[in-house]
Amino acid sequence: MYKAIVVLLAGLTVAGCTQTEKGAAIGATSGAIIGGVLSNNVRGAAIGAAIGGVLGAVAAQPGQCYYRDRYGRRFIDDCPRDYRTRTKVVVRM
Repeated sequence: MYKAIVVLLAGLTVAGCTQTEKGAAIGATSGAIIGGVLSNNVRGAAIGAAIGGVLGAVAAQPGQCYYRDRYGRRFIDDCPRDYRTRTKVVVRM
């Protein structure tokens, strides 16, 4: 019974999210699981969640590109027409 209530609450929580937020949540969850299984510790799960969250958020926005203005602020806008529609992700550590 307890598991059913947890699953129901999790489903209701995600129902109000945008597509980008859903992609980030799914990416972070799967990244945490994979990172935890592969590294067998919490640090690996945290790193996996961070990377999965970024990849999930970016993959949920096809045709959108990330830009930076001259003040360093990041914003999202449509990609140029001649730009290929593949996703590029740069993670700096």
